Amino acid sequence: MSMSYLDLSHSTVVYSSEATGAEAKAVDVLIEELAKRTGILLPRLHSYPAKVESVIVIGTADSMARIGGVLLPDPIPTLEPEGYMLRSVMSKRSRAVYIIGADARGVLYGVGKLLRILQWAENKIGLGIELNLTEAPRFPLRGHQLGYRPKNNAYDAWSVEQFDQYIRDLAIFGTNSIELLPPRTDDEARSPVMKVEPMEMMIRLSEIIDSYGLDTWIWYPNIGGDYTDPITIETELAEREAIFSTIPHLQHVFIPGSDPGNMEPEPLFSWCEKVAKLLHRYHPDAKLWLSPQIMNDDPMRWKNAFYKQLNTEPDWLGGIVFGPHVDETLPALRSIVPSRYPIRRYEDITHSFHCQYPVADWDVSFAVTLGRECANPRPSAQKHIHNLLASYTVGNLSYSEGINDDVNKFVWNGQDWNPETPVIETLREYARWFIGCNQEEGVAQGLLALENNWVGPLAANDSVEVTLLQWQQMEKEASSRARNNYRFQMGLLRAYFDAYTKRRLFYETELEYRAKEALREAESLGALAAVQLADQILDRAVTEPVAQDYRRRCEELADALFASIGYQLTVSRHFAIARDRGAFIDTIQAPLNDACWLRVRFAMIREESEESSRLERISEMLNRANPGPGGFYDNFGSRRSSRRVDWGLGWERDPGSLSSPRIAHAVYLASGSLSEAKEKELGGIPLAWIQHVNVMLDTPLILYYENLSPTTDYKMKVAFLGEVGTGAHKTAHVRITANDDHLILESVQVPGGTVTLCEAVLPREIAREGVLKLTFLRTQGTKRLNVAELWLTPMT
Repeated sequence: MSMSYLDLSHSTVVYSSEATGAEAKAVDVLIEELAKRTGILLPRLHSYPAKVESVIVIGTADSMARIGGVLLPDPIPTLEPEGYMLRSVMSKRSRAVYIIGADARGVLYGVGKLLRILQWAENKIGLGIELNLTEAPRFPLRGHQLGYRPKNNAYDAWSVEQFDQYIRDLAIFGTNSIELLPPRTDDEARSPVMKVEPMEMMIRLSEIIDSYGLDTWIWYPNIGGDYTDPITIETELAEREAIFSTIPHLQHVFIPGSDPGNMEPEPLFSWCEKVAKLLHRYHPDAKLWLSPQIMNDDPMRWKNAFYKQLNTEPDWLGGIVFGPHVDETLPALRSIVPSRYPIRRYEDITHSFHCQYPVADWDVSFAVTLGRECANPRPSAQKHIHNLLASYTVGNLSYSEGINDDVNKFVWNGQDWNPETPVIETLREYARWFIGCNQEEGVAQGLLALENNWVGPLAANDSVEVTLLQWQQMEKEASSRARNNYRFQMGLLRAYFDAYTKRRLFYETELEYRAKEALREAESLGALAAVQLADQILDRAVTEPVAQDYRRRCEELADALFASIGYQLTVSRHFAIARDRGAFIDTIQAPLNDACWLRVRFAMIREESEESSRLERISEMLNRANPGPGGFYDNFGSRRSSRRVDWGLGWERDPGSLSSPRIAHAVYLASGSLSEAKEKELGGIPLAWIQHVNVMLDTPLILYYENLSPTTDYKMKVAFLGEVGTGAHKTAHVRITANDDHLILESVQVPGGTVTLCEAVLPREIAREGVLKLTFLRTQGTKRLNVAELWLTPMT
């Protein structure tokens, strides 16, 4: 045992009898949380004891001065707001740990830091290092949204006590703000798993948040319809008054510009002024924040109108929020927003694609199985995103849809406290405190390994199997307490799921190759017999599945997570609102090859009455990607075709891809969103359409080709992916040019919810030097432009 080891198993906790609020709560947190983990209930005193083995002295410097007999360490440095000093003293006269806070919050965060570095086990509490630590947060805002509504993948199943524990967990790691949702949002009013009425839960949570000395925020969207209508205004204000007058503690209200909501800027600002006036009637010091989030088909016009209103610098406005669908880079937004207004980050840490910060180059096999809202520890990526843009804001209060982003929350806490904190340090503290000291290094490294499972093509990632072996060994060696911990189980589930997906990918890819081999024998077997054999081969993915022990373990862990934390990983068993709302166990068997596309083609072949026509369709199917001799084919979701793309700033400098292309996923095409007739019209949905390249707003998509024949005309065929949803506002208008000054197509209309195939001729004069630069530019309509495939076929 180290000479600096301080046994605190028999300590007495000393604090002022005059401590109240968050300062007194910090004492409760220390004693209660250690008792849960060790079985030791440390005694309390309000004066320094004459004879004890060791003491833990807690409070602000002022309150400590009122504790009888206490000897304060000297010197006590000047502490910044919410900061603390931790000092251990080991001498013949004293064995003590001092937690001295600049204020009540500082005391709480000092307690949190001590808990995170203690060594603990059953009937044992110790400190393995000498403490002389003075810290304060770098950013004044550090928080997370915890929405009690059916769309969330866990929160709606929680009891008041579970919320209390989770808020406490976040506070231990430095959170100072929690954002709630009102009872009415763009969602159902209730879910089958709710234990408390939404309004009652909001009141109770506000009380809990205040008990820890934290700030309460409300995210309050405008979903009332026409806010220029007097009746709508009266009704909406009455709803807000009922909440503002009832909720006991409220420091901030955030009104999003959209997502949901579709107000024009002028009535939006007018409405917000009315809300601010009402808010201040019941909470005079509360601040109202507003975001320029926009989802309509003319974002440039809307945001310019928003900035015009902002430049009037209304006194009721407390600050501006940067988050998803803010069509401005954060540095640009900071330069536009008047300096009197702080900017808060509302970063999406919960989604993996079709979101603010998608997983870079995510393999399509993960996208179609894990979906948009899976358990997603991304510690290294989250640190990079935080630090790249941190200097422009007062901090972050993240957007969360449930427990799936748990690790990311604590990474953001660590970075908002101190951006120099290594991610591995946060993960070690996370693992030590929540799961167990013996699991510290294994779990910390295991979470990094889960993030690395998602790097590069899944078929080439040889770490996936190693990651599972590591988690399996941890499971085998862990105590029952650790094995039953929901945070450990979430990591273990991902390790099994990733390995299962990779095993299926190899198997189903091989089945597709064998099915195509059968089709190539169509002339000798007969077309219908070849199709039947190919269909039977593809069926083996279901009739002769692989790695079923992995799948069963995923199912078992999903059930355990629902029982312990309300994590809703299926629609039928766990009451998830939809598959794309985190229910990734429901998509665990999503096909990883082109079986769905092939079967649509099989049906079309069977409809043909002539053998020659059937054989011709089989040939077309097998040659789908063939551009002909001397031609070019690219699937822009593939690693091979990425060399064609001008990636601009790239993920490192532009992780939100506001100015750069990125790999995106149209998983909605694989989820049955198209009618059978539409899918047949398109000839099926190949995987090449699910993963594609995407640009936002006015960013051009630029593709480069070399070694074209200077004496050949080419026919160009392009597959465009429409946005999710339908309607005029979901249609993109695209201009295509070649080598900068050759207009190929003035306006290709790409409607939402489907795939558009367009063709054009590229005369030989365009690429006389053998080089072709193709530029695709969205000129109006929906803000995203998606290109999946491109063929350049020589014309003879």
